[in-house]
Amino acid sequence: MKLITVHHPHSFNKDEFPPMVLALGYFDGVHKGHQRVIRTAVETAKEQNVHSAVMTFDPHPSVVLGHKHKHISHITPLEDKKDIMRDLGVDYLFVVRFTSEFASLLPQEFVDQYIIDLNVVHVVAGFDYSYGRMGKGTMETLPFHSRERFTFTTIPKLTEEEDKVSSTLVRESLKEGNVARVARLLGRPYSMKGTVIHGDKRGRKIGFPTANIEMAHTYLTPKNGVYAVRMRIHEQWYNGVCNVGFKPTFKNPDEYSLSIEVHLFDFDSSIYGEEVNIEWYKRIRDEQKFSGIEELISQIHKDKDTAVGFFSGI
Repeated sequence: MKLITVHHPHSFNKDEFPPMVLALGYFDGVHKGHQRVIRTAVETAKEQNVHSAVMTFDPHPSVVLGHKHKHISHITPLEDKKDIMRDLGVDYLFVVRFTSEFASLLPQEFVDQYIIDLNVVHVVAGFDYSYGRMGKGTMETLPFHSRERFTFTTIPKLTEEEDKVSSTLVRESLKEGNVARVARLLGRPYSMKGTVIHGDKRGRKIGFPTANIEMAHTYLTPKNGVYAVRMRIHEQWYNGVCNVGFKPTFKNPDEYSLSIEVHLFDFDSSIYGEEVNIEWYKRIRDEQKFSGIEELISQIHKDKDTAVGFFSGI
């Protein structure tokens, strides 16, 4: 896959690119609906014997269009999105820097400069995709703006339990801690990459050593609590339990730093500094404050048994 970062106004001309089928969208999460858009573009490109391409945007449009500074947590940060696009068989990935000037393009200007000028012969997008200033360009207006220079496919709404599969639904499910539903929406377990860092070593003292994870990107973290997870180290996966939260049993109430700690089953190696990947499978319980160490240890045993039982059943 060829990655092309695009700064507006771009200086490309049509002769620089082969004929392409282009999938359009921000694609945060690259959920099942997004995958249908991208796979349709890849399949259509093969049928027409041309190249496939995806155009996404960075940063999130709401960062630029919002009235005040907005910090965005991602379901799928750009680096992870690149990996997924590559796995889906995309030939070209265009990452357009989303700026105020780019956002002010009229719908016709966007089509002329970012579709026609890039030698696109066919466009694929979801039914609710919009483009141009204030999102006034839609899939209904695309035939007019195309100037008959390309054809297009509109992907209809995809539902899960009668709800539209969307990045918004994925975000809501993560905030509820419903990682099982997130996996159904994404077609894969929710995952986060990070690095193992030094913690307070308290888990090791009570017989449950944990790996403290510093996230590599601005991920949207599932609701605080305890989860059954898998963690990849050196290309090998291990089952475990993860606590995400503020460790209320031990923490000073004035300290508010969120921690992500994973206890792996049948694992006893030093992995400080290692890059890891966490996959989230099942929410076990809310984070809670215990009266003492013995009560905490008893609950951790129960959490471990719950996770072991879950993984033995899949």
